[in-house]
Amino acid sequence: MTDKTLMKKLSQLGFPMFEPEESHDVNETLAEAVKSNDTRLWEGFPVLLANAAEDYNFSLSEVEHQLNRKQDKDHFHSLILMSLSLYAFFHVSFPWANKLKKDLPPEDKRLLTEWKNALAHDKSLSWDDTTFSSERLKRLFELYFEKKAGKDRQRKERLEEFSLEYALSQVFSPKQKELFKKKLEGQVLTKTEQEYYSRTVKKKVVALANAELHSLSRKLLEQ
Repeated sequence: MTDKTLMKKLSQLGFPMFEPEESHDVNETLAEAVKSNDTRLWEGFPVLLANAAEDYNFSLSEVEHQLNRKQDKDHFHSLILMSLSLYAFFHVSFPWANKLKKDLPPEDKRLLTEWKNALAHDKSLSWDDTTFSSERLKRLFELYFEKKAGKDRQRKERLEEFSLEYALSQVFSPKQKELFKKKLEGQVLTKTEQEYYSRTVKKKVVALANAELHSLSRKLLEQ
């Protein structure tokens, strides 16, 4: 089995970090988005920026270094300010963004406040000959937020599932755990399964449900 095939199989088992990574420079991608002069891409720039910042190779100075024309550098600066305004409107905090805002000159800070107010009142944001719809900017970022929240929720649920599986394995044998789940899900047990459940599994369930035992167990763990 080749390394690439193994990595793909590991990824399919729920370990995407083992998936072979394509060569991808987030700084170059952001620079290309800036140079595109495509308003549709620019509307999504706050989302691109937020995602790119999760990569340890992310560097605003490196993005700017890849922009040779002054016009592109100016556009990049405006897109950064627009992104910061949108983050402030949604009360989203990123360490890198907070540091950047703190170091901005007074005129940029005034523009941030102006654009944040424009977003709050559904007024357009514009610079040079480019105009952005506040509603579209907010909706695109909301979609990103919803997707990210969904991923975080799935991750949390998955961790809780693993935690429950571990806890059940500490108390029940594999067969007992199977009967516990079948009973919990309302599945019909055979006569033999029902007898085994009543004779063995139910006693453990009753003990686990005892509030005083639960309290004492937590006290032991806190010692």
